[in-house]
This record gives sequence, C-alpha cells and structure tokens, in this order.
Amino acid sequence: MHILTLFDSPFDSPEPIQATAESLLAPINANPEIGVPRRRSQEGRQRRRQDRRRYRYNGPYLMKRVITAQDVPASGEMRVPIGSVVTPSAREAAHERGVRIKEVPEDELSGAPPQKIVAMGADHGGFRMKEALKPVVESLGLEVRDVGAYDEKPVDYPDIALRVAEMVASGQAARGVMVDGAGIGSAMAANKVPGILAALCYDKASARNSREHNDSNVLTLGGRLLTETQAEEVLRTWLTTPFAGGRHQARVRKILDIEQKYSKKACL
Repeated sequence: MHILTLFDSPFDSPEPIQATAESLLAPINANPEIGVPRRRSQEGRQRRRQDRRRYRYNGPYLMKRVITAQDVPASGEMRVPIGSVVTPSAREAAHERGVRIKEVPEDELSGAPPQKIVAMGADHGGFRMKEALKPVVESLGLEVRDVGAYDEKPVDYPDIALRVAEMVASGQAARGVMVDGAGIGSAMAANKVPGILAALCYDKASARNSREHNDSNVLTLGGRLLTETQAEEVLRTWLTTPFAGGRHQARVRKILDIEQKYSKKACL
C-alpha cells in the first residue's frame, strides 16, 4: 500500500503546485487491487450517463402514469392510459378485488358522468351474451363498465351480481345489467344490496313494466333462455323506458321501506 506524502513528487518541487486529481491518484490507480475497482466505478458511471441520455426526459408526453394499489377500485373495471406502469401491489390488489385493468387510448378514458354509465356483468353462462349486448348499450350513447367475467371459465354468479349491484348502489353507475344462465339467481343476489331494485325480464313487456312501475335499476337476463335478438329487444326497452312516478312512486317507496325495516333489525 502506497501512502502519498508531501515529500513525494510533485510536492517536492519548488515550482507552484499544479497537481491535478489524476496525478494525485496515479499511485493508487497503479495498484491493481485499488485501481481496478476505481476503473469499474468509472465504467459504471459512464453506463449510467448513457442510460440517462437514452431515456432523457423530452417533455410531458413521455411521462407515464404509475398505478398503485391505492388507485385500484373496490370492484369493476379500471381503465388506464396505454403504457401506464402498473406496480406489482396494484396488480395484486386488482386480482384480490376481481378488478380488470384495461389499457385504452387517452381519448377513450371515461369522462362520462355516472348517469351515463351502465355496469355490466355475467357469469360463464352469460359471457357471450354480455359481449354481444355491450355494443347495444354504447349505441344508445351510454358507457359500459364491464365488471366480469372476462371469459367462459366457471365463476359464481353471486360474486359478479354483487359487483354490478354495488356500482349502482354506490352511485358509480346509473343502471346495471347482469347475465347468467337463467337470470334468476343474479336477481336474488343483487336484491340483497340495499337500494337495488333488480328485475328479471324476459320480453319487452316485462322490461317496460319493470321500469315504468317498479323503477328497476338492475336488469337480469337469462343467457341460455333468450336469443341474442330477444335479449337486445329487452335491453333496449329497459334502457329507454323512464319511470312513470305518480302512484307507482309510493309503491316503490314501500318496497324500500321493507328493506330498511329488516336492515335495522339486522343491526340490533
């Protein structure tokens, strides 16, 4: 090990001190045990500088949105800009909550108010019909929030019906549509959520009645009992029929009063 002293060159010269950092470190760099790590350190810094140049920030359009677990909703579909960085914790949270993370162009990110949003869900028995009906909803100027299922792998309809119902009950969506094999079980599950008035409809007359008289906010359909054409007619009628109010308002209020009555008992 070499120790540089004031009596070593270049300090023993009467000339003004003009030593540079390189000359001071020359004895150290000459030692292979010390100099090699230094050279490696220099190479590492050079690579980092090259990396910085390669990914140099050139303006706001190169900024990417980072999705964390805090951004993931309790249910439904999460639409993010294409190229977003989704952290592992966000993916884990989405998996646990059954949330589908979907990348879309910036201009397709939703700015729609809740009254223009329809939550749609299906189990494996209703998956194909749900996919066929989504364009019908969009053709009416409404936006679909797909809460699953996203393929035909077996799932339990109460789980999906709950997601649809919760979006409507929370005000995130104005209406909800749920498709399973027969539509019966999903109606039962959705109606367990306070504030939900789910109706199983099988033709245009039942769809119209459920809206005019009952102010239903969730429609359930039997994917294995209706053709796509029949389901489209039911859906269009249901979405375009307003609540009549008047004498029907008091009756709907009584339905909700029953719900509140037993909800209070459950809390005691």
